[in-house]
Amino acid sequence: MLTAGQAGALEAVATSGRRVDVLVGPAGAGKTTAMRALLAAWTARHGTSSVIGLAPSAAAAAVLAGDLGIGCDNTAKWLFEHARGRATFRAGQLVIVDEATLASTRTLDCITALAQAAGAKVVLVGDWAQLQSVDAGGAFDLLVHARGDDVPELGEVHRFTHDWEKRASLGLRRGEVDVIGTYAAHDRLPEGTTAQMIDAAYEAWRTDLAAGRSSILVTDSAESVRRLNERARAERIQTGETSPRRDVALDDDARASAGDLVITRRNNRILRTGRTGWGRNGDRWKIVDVRRDGSIQVRRAGRRLGASVVLPADYVAEHVDLGYAVTAHRAQGLTVDTSHVVVAGSTTRENRYVAMTRGRDANIAYVALDKPDDSHATPQPADVTAQTVLYGVLKHSGIELSAHQTISAEHDRWAGIAQLAAEYDLIAASVERDRWRELVANALTGVGRMSAAEAESAITSDGFGALVAELRRADANHHDLRVLVSQVVADRSLIDAEDITAVLSHRVAKAAAKPNGTHVPDLIAGLVPEVRGPVPDDVRTALDERRDSIEARARGLAQTAVRERAAWVLRIGEPPLDGVARQRWLHDLTVIAAYRNRYSITSRDPLGPSGTSLAQRRDADFAASALRSARAVSGVSTPRSTGPLGAAIALG
Repeated sequence: MLTAGQAGALEAVATSGRRVDVLVGPAGAGKTTAMRALLAAWTARHGTSSVIGLAPSAAAAAVLAGDLGIGCDNTAKWLFEHARGRATFRAGQLVIVDEATLASTRTLDCITALAQAAGAKVVLVGDWAQLQSVDAGGAFDLLVHARGDDVPELGEVHRFTHDWEKRASLGLRRGEVDVIGTYAAHDRLPEGTTAQMIDAAYEAWRTDLAAGRSSILVTDSAESVRRLNERARAERIQTGETSPRRDVALDDDARASAGDLVITRRNNRILRTGRTGWGRNGDRWKIVDVRRDGSIQVRRAGRRLGASVVLPADYVAEHVDLGYAVTAHRAQGLTVDTSHVVVAGSTTRENRYVAMTRGRDANIAYVALDKPDDSHATPQPADVTAQTVLYGVLKHSGIELSAHQTISAEHDRWAGIAQLAAEYDLIAASVERDRWRELVANALTGVGRMSAAEAESAITSDGFGALVAELRRADANHHDLRVLVSQVVADRSLIDAEDITAVLSHRVAKAAAKPNGTHVPDLIAGLVPEVRGPVPDDVRTALDERRDSIEARARGLAQTAVRERAAWVLRIGEPPLDGVARQRWLHDLTVIAAYRNRYSITSRDPLGPSGTSLAQRRDADFAASALRSARAVSGVSTPRSTGPLGAAIALG
């Protein structure tokens, strides 16, 4: 039976009048059920053979054929046959392209152009949050975002046993960091070294298999896949599941014998398994016999009779691997009872989402803490936890953008508050450099506290930039900096300090945390300290341009979020009706919007998780103050929590 959501999405596709439609479905949303219903409806109207099924890979096409009960092929093969006059579209046909995100833009362009010329309709089925084409891609994602709300989507998730995991999987799909706390609260995030996590994932996987559950073991590292495959084979030999006798060399120096599970890595239609089956890239097999010439007889995994074929020795040596551990690309499209996933800092959001949505009953991420990745934000080693690694993973998207989207993304990045604030701070630091050096040097050498050489060493240290940032904040809070710096230097001796600038930064931040007297802080968009001292006219012009751009950007983001009723705005409360109160409320939202944009916060929680840098934690204080003010104006109380992740759980 179709749900109301599935029926509505299919009706939108069938009656849109478009030549090209997209049908979006998160993992476990029932795309197979929906496509079967669409097939039945279209066939009833347009007759038999009026639906054609295509997919980017032969394995996916085979799955689609099994799901729909019609002949399906991979896109490359269909285009090959069309070029030779052996395949074509006709008017009234429906062309279903499953796993469309894995198809290249050129492929989709060719298929849709041919369909339009013939009077056929194409529906691209997939999920922009899952894995992308290895060739130039991005067409599916471009169509989805260009059409906005006018995109049929299967929004209900049905795969998972637990209701909380249905909701959490959608948060994982959107890259919402709040969801990390949800998985942690349900003991789905064990952590440790890479070796420990590989062992833990393997043992859990073996336990599930022994208990009769279907289970997969997923890792993105080729080295981890190799180690896990070798370990699984060795243990199967000990248990008698794999023969210790004649073996054969596979790709990557691996070996296999009768009883081993293997994966074929290259399409070969000559290798027939019955009337319609053949050897596909990604197919899983069990070795029945190893022959003296290096060829092997294999049978499809899960089959006891039939579906067997002999793989030639040269094919075995180059295109066959052990098939116990898999990558996320091999896992996409599978549904099992449990999924055990080894996650490192280099994992992308899409890989993790796919791997963590394969299991009906449980999906567990074994998080390696000893392999941070420099391509996205990584906390200091002492602060690394499963939560911080996964925070970086959710910020590390591997989605390929179309050319149009790339232009828009680059424009947003260079016009974003993070970039504008960085430019403002750099200009400010350059023009006021001598001021800060003189101020700190005079305080450090005053009354014989420190020699000039010692003061110069502190000023040229790596931590001086952080001290300048705190001094700028104190200046924006209208403190007399000469008095303030002298006081914090004289507060306690600095003789034993390993990092003088770090100590002074802490003291300045504590002493100048609040504005001096009744002054209102001079902060751009509530975050960036404004340069108050005299500067050359050309520098002042450059600073003012960036100040105006930051404030305009923040106001625009806040207004858009209110207009579109963004999830984080709804958690703050409804806008007041009173004009004065409403302006105050919008001002507070502007500060929060600026903070979210500056630090790429996508969470439904207004402030997201705690920052990994001192600068972000300082800005978070300003944003938190604005959040309390906005909620007070809306009449909403702020929930108590033990920290950002606790707050996310409480609010979720």
